[in-house]
Amino acid sequence: MKLSPLDPRDYQDIVRRALDEDLIDAAGDAKDITTEATVPPSIRGRGRFIVNTECVIAGLDVAAECFRALAADVDVVVHRGDGSRCAAGAVAAEVIASARTLLVGERTALNFLQRLSGVATLTRRFVDAAGGRIVVLDTRKTTPTLRVLEKYAVRAGGATNLRFGLFDAFLIKDNHIALAGGVGPAIAGARKKNPRLTVEIEADTLSQVDEAVHAGADVILVDNMTTEDICTAVRRVAGRAKIEISGGVTLERMPELAATGADFVSIGALTHSAPAIDISFDITPLD
Repeated sequence: MKLSPLDPRDYQDIVRRALDEDLIDAAGDAKDITTEATVPPSIRGRGRFIVNTECVIAGLDVAAECFRALAADVDVVVHRGDGSRCAAGAVAAEVIASARTLLVGERTALNFLQRLSGVATLTRRFVDAAGGRIVVLDTRKTTPTLRVLEKYAVRAGGATNLRFGLFDAFLIKDNHIALAGGVGPAIAGARKKNPRLTVEIEADTLSQVDEAVHAGADVILVDNMTTEDICTAVRRVAGRAKIEISGGVTLERMPELAATGADFVSIGALTHSAPAIDISFDITPLD
């Protein structure tokens, strides 16, 4: 499926605040004292994003914005678009601009690109391990204020976004169940609130799975269950609801989980534990 690009409005303010974090001093002035002291303003340069380890690239538009927010005379040439697998040594993109602009934006651009590529790369590993037998989903376990970017990186890695926030889907968890007075009342409350939305509910035990089916849940999230119990839940539900696996999901377990017959597997680690990718930004002067 083709990866739709981010809306620039989703990242322009985030980039601006990240640059300000690097540039604005206590008096409110923007400065890079090292660059101003060592590099003449007349020099133009070419910066290359070089991937130092195999990865799936993500976040190039965000990285480019780190330079475009600083100057108008910035040209970006993309060689390996978001969602592409990159071998070690590949040049993902080039940026041509004032050398000062390249130096000021370098670290912020790399912070975004390394982080988002890390999410995309880990996601692709889980998707590959699933072998097309189960849909890989993300969660809300994202870095505060960076959710839209990290969920984009999940899509770049080939997985599916579950929900963006508390506003766009019902997901009834154990605390909701306890405070609502049980599985049945919780599902009934969700149906009353918005009968058009899918109702998903967490089940910690097989008895709760039975309750959820009886109460008419659309999706049952089987939380931290053994593979054997997941298989039992799939048999008991018998297609009357979708089954989502959550908790304790690792790359090593993916083949066996994909074989259970469940419909989805959600993985918080895609966004909360993805390691940053080693990417360099090498700058050379233009003649």
